[in-house]
Amino acid sequence: MHKIVYLSLGSNLGDREANLRTAIEKLGEFGNIAAVSSFYETEPVEVTAQPWFVNCAVKLDTEKMPRQLISAILALEQSMGRQRKQQKGPRTIDIDILLFGSSVIDIPSLTVPHPHLHERRFVLEPLAEIAPDVRHPIFKRSMRELRDALPPGQTVRKLSPAQLSS
Repeated sequence: MHKIVYLSLGSNLGDREANLRTAIEKLGEFGNIAAVSSFYETEPVEVTAQPWFVNCAVKLDTEKMPRQLISAILALEQSMGRQRKQQKGPRTIDIDILLFGSSVIDIPSLTVPHPHLHERRFVLEPLAEIAPDVRHPIFKRSMRELRDALPPGQTVRKLSPAQLSS
C-alpha cells in the first residue's frame, strides 16, 4: 500500500547542500521521490551557537510502514556520519518524518505529525512550497495556513541556484 510521506531534511556540517543531495538520492531507495523543495538557509533554533542550516522538504511515495521507514532513515543518517552527541546540536544530516499520509502515529520511536511541525518556519517554508494545501491531520489547517500563522522571527532564506555550491 502506497503512502505519501513528507520529510524535512537539514544539514549544518560539511558541504550542507551536498549532504542534502546525497540524502535525497538515498531516500529514493525507500520509495519514489515525488517532489523536492528549494533549499533554504536557516538560522539555528533553540541551540543557537552553531552553524546555520540548509533545509528542504521531500515528498516520498513509499510502501514502507512507519516503523520500517524510521528505521531506514536512522540507518541512513548514521551511514552519512550523523552522531547524536548533543540534542539539537550540529549535524551532517537530520531527516524528520513530518507527515505520513493522514495518519496520527505515537509510538516510542516516532510521533507523526511531527510534534513541532506547526511552530517551525524552517520546516513550514519548504513544506508549504511543495505541499501548500496538504492539511495537518490534527489541526486541520493547510501547511500554507500554518506557515502564514507563524509569528515573525526565525530567519529562513530561499537559496537561488547561483548560491548553491555544485
